[in-house]
Amino acid sequence: MYTRTAGTGVPLVLLHAFPLSSAMWLAQRGGLAAGAHVITPDLRGFGGSRLGDDEPSVDAMADDVAELLDTLGLERAVVGGLSMGGYVAMALARRHPGRLSGVILANTKASADTPEAAANRETIAQRLLDGGDLLDTVPNLLGSTSLERRGMVVGRVRGLVGSAPAPAAAWAQRAMAARPDSFDTLRGLNVPALVIAGDEDKITPVGDAEAMTKALPDARLVVIGHTGHLSAIETPETFNREVAGFLAEQIPFSGSRP
Repeated sequence: MYTRTAGTGVPLVLLHAFPLSSAMWLAQRGGLAAGAHVITPDLRGFGGSRLGDDEPSVDAMADDVAELLDTLGLERAVVGGLSMGGYVAMALARRHPGRLSGVILANTKASADTPEAAANRETIAQRLLDGGDLLDTVPNLLGSTSLERRGMVVGRVRGLVGSAPAPAAAWAQRAMAARPDSFDTLRGLNVPALVIAGDEDKITPVGDAEAMTKALPDARLVVIGHTGHLSAIETPETFNREVAGFLAEQIPFSGSRP
């Protein structure tokens, strides 16, 4: 996995949204580096990471993250995921629970796709492989405030979406369509959790975040105002403040580093 890192402190792995890359975490690598060892990998096929030839699966992506922790010499880390990254974080919690010292679930949900949603993902995957693009998804990714007032954010997201390789995007759509319900995994999670939602998120509304918070044994919910599906990009100062507070209050750190 191609990985960007910054800072020292609590190991913090941040997993990116679909169809972006670790480049989306620019503000987090800068804003959280004072108190965390920020680790931002590119998931399969995105950015600088290879797609490989495995069947589409969030489990495969989660296993990649576990291998990355091994490579970095980290027994445990706080793992945060936004949107698709949240699905991968929950798969990691299911398959490798001992690797987590905390979890951050932003703009994501624990429920599986409905049959209709899974069929739509397959349609999108096939369209991408036939030469289509994903730029028409940009308005859904961003909240109304960003679309109306944050022109630089809109331009940046368009650039990130436009650079997504079609094979990786199609593979990821099929992986997300096949993912299981994760509520049982959340109920069994014995580490602190931070759940983040955007009040303008149309893809994973606040109700999805509330459901995850209720399922988790030790969780706090934060709803960020004037924010859509990409909270870390749309309102990075607020996102970073909430994450930094969570790390400082909930996650013990010995000071050791690999």
